[in-house]
Amino acid sequence: MPAIHPPRVLITQLRGLQAFATNVRRHIPRTQSRRVGSAPSSTSAKPPNKPHAVLPLEGITVVSLEQAIAAPFCTRQLADLGARVIKVERPEVGDFARGYDDRVNGMASHFVWTNRSKESLALDLKEKRDLATLMKVLERADVLVQNLAPGAADRLGLSFDKLHAKHPGLIVCDISGYGQDGPYRNKKAYDLLVQSEAGMLSVTGTESEPAKVGISIADIAAGMYALTNIMGALMQRNKTGKGRRIDISMLESMTEWMSFPLYYTFNGAPGPTPAGASHAAIYPYGPFECGDGSSVMLGIQNEREWTNFCTIVLEDASLKSDARFVTNSLRSQNRADLKQIIVGVFSRLSSAQAVEKLDKAAIANASVNDMKGVWDHPQLRARERWTTVGTPVGPVPALLPPGASSADVRMDAVPAVGQHNRDILAEFGIDT
Repeated sequence: MPAIHPPRVLITQLRGLQAFATNVRRHIPRTQSRRVGSAPSSTSAKPPNKPHAVLPLEGITVVSLEQAIAAPFCTRQLADLGARVIKVERPEVGDFARGYDDRVNGMASHFVWTNRSKESLALDLKEKRDLATLMKVLERADVLVQNLAPGAADRLGLSFDKLHAKHPGLIVCDISGYGQDGPYRNKKAYDLLVQSEAGMLSVTGTESEPAKVGISIADIAAGMYALTNIMGALMQRNKTGKGRRIDISMLESMTEWMSFPLYYTFNGAPGPTPAGASHAAIYPYGPFECGDGSSVMLGIQNEREWTNFCTIVLEDASLKSDARFVTNSLRSQNRADLKQIIVGVFSRLSSAQAVEKLDKAAIANASVNDMKGVWDHPQLRARERWTTVGTPVGPVPALLPPGASSADVRMDAVPAVGQHNRDILAEFGIDT
């Protein structure tokens, strides 16, 4: 399995990537972003032009045969860091994720999220002329990403083995559900199916009914491991001059994220009991309803916090030495009794009063927000984490990538299908 570099190492690597950029930097016209301190809106105000810092991946060209979430999420982050990303789509219909829904002014929410800052090149790869066009574009590419069905890229002549002799520096990243070999190689793999195969559904929901994670977590995991492996491969190429193949499996990515419950069941031990929104092994750690009908999430991580919780929040110091609750393991075993006590106290408090008491006791807590609560989150507004990006239907709000400021990240428009065909074909001297 390809080596995965830790995040701190990756930060250092990003800063050094300029040194090995071997192709000419391409200054692609940019729709500049606008930072806003208030809650996001669909304003059509034109973002002001602002100079950008030199970005870590400027000069790196990524060609991506991508669809759905995993590969687009990976390449969007490469684009955020300054890479030129050429997204190859089917003519007219494009990436099928464009049709997932129409919640963003007629555009699909998944697509808007994962496809900013890319150039769309519409090609029918079943046509010899279009396949030849792609091969010509690959002559200047540093990275090829693809999440077609296993074997499809190889049949098109786009596997690492078939490209390496002609393009020895090319990094090829294959993303699939179960990997490019093995008995599950050809098995269809949607996010929920991989969650199920990786055991995620055994630790979510309740004892009576499993529940999937509400976001495409297997796709996101695969996209993140594709990103880190590509970054590592670029650094390796800086030392060796050679590209390499990366084989990313959604199942393996998701299983890595399941390492806690895997080790929890070490040597045949029973697995964690699904506990809904509560923690399976730590208690109290989860949501508790207050007297005003809203809920507060809280978590007790150690005995000092448990003592503070009993004396300040529950106002019953005797509970800290109650034989049912003197250790976390006992509190977890007797969670039904403890929950009844907590809810009884919280039923006399509003959520704001409960949070005030929890803060006074230095107990970790959080609001149970819906999406509106996240759009309006005061911390995101205070840190000016919202900006806008262009789309074919006008500007929309977007979150600045974690760790980035508006000066050191690229956030250009979401493209229409084939929007950049004319410019790309002209650049490569290909007749239209």
